[in-house]
Amino acid sequence: MAGWTREFAMNEQAQASIGLDEDADRAVSLWGEALGRLLGNRAAIISLILLAVLLLASVFAPLISPHTIDAVDWSLGSLATPPSFRGSHWFGTDANGRDLFVRVWAGTRVSLLVAILATLVSVVIGVGWGATAGYFGGRTDHLMMRFVDVLYALPYMFFVIILTVVFGRSLWLIFLALGAVGWLTMARIVRGQALSLRRKEFVEAAEVLGLPPWRIIQRHIVPNVMGTVIVYATLTVPQVILFESFLSFLGLGVQEPLTSLGRLVAEGATEMETAPWLLIVPSVVLATLLLCLNFIGDGLRDALDPRQV
Repeated sequence: MAGWTREFAMNEQAQASIGLDEDADRAVSLWGEALGRLLGNRAAIISLILLAVLLLASVFAPLISPHTIDAVDWSLGSLATPPSFRGSHWFGTDANGRDLFVRVWAGTRVSLLVAILATLVSVVIGVGWGATAGYFGGRTDHLMMRFVDVLYALPYMFFVIILTVVFGRSLWLIFLALGAVGWLTMARIVRGQALSLRRKEFVEAAEVLGLPPWRIIQRHIVPNVMGTVIVYATLTVPQVILFESFLSFLGLGVQEPLTSLGRLVAEGATEMETAPWLLIVPSVVLATLLLCLNFIGDGLRDALDPRQV
């Protein structure tokens, strides 16, 4: 009798393992189909190409210019000069005689760096918090999500402003502050997905095999919510760029000699009547960057939509 019980348990474990392997193969095929749908989205592909061009320009464009981000060209007749090939000022110069070409691409690099790092912080915290709350459910879920609701009641932007004023306005603090308060929506989204996944067959099979909760969350809950996380993270990046631009517009963002697109737009707004290129150039780059990220997010949402499978 004991031997038969042992053999039955081994058969059950083997069947559960086979089921998990089949789920893994199906997940791979679903990701392949999603990639095919994404490649068929013309707007998303064009946006990916433009985004790659902007990324390359932000890294390498300042290197081809003979000017630096804070160097003043005293050879010009006036400080703020329009775009021209004279002195290699292709985007013109600002009110302090600094090359706008270098400052725009350096500001693009800073804006993208802050946005990507802040999004990573929000994804790590939000996915961990939401997956844990959704998997355990009950009192644990109630307490964890009430804490999220309390943070939601605080004004988002004012909370970031308070952090930057109290702890300083360094670049690292900006992306930590934006990411630390930007994970709330991510946690809610992941928690909703985890609630629907915790009673799926593959999760119950993992529980029968005796896997600890943290292992189930890591191996089965988180991988199955990554499609939604990727889509929302892609849409979070332009939101963070706008928040950072707003902070820089208020003078609470990055400080000299660094700059960002938001800071350049703020500086251009004060000179738009006498030197309109100071506002037009960074605004065009910022708008192009935001449109590309939004089109990519829409393309990922359509590609990963389970209703299209």
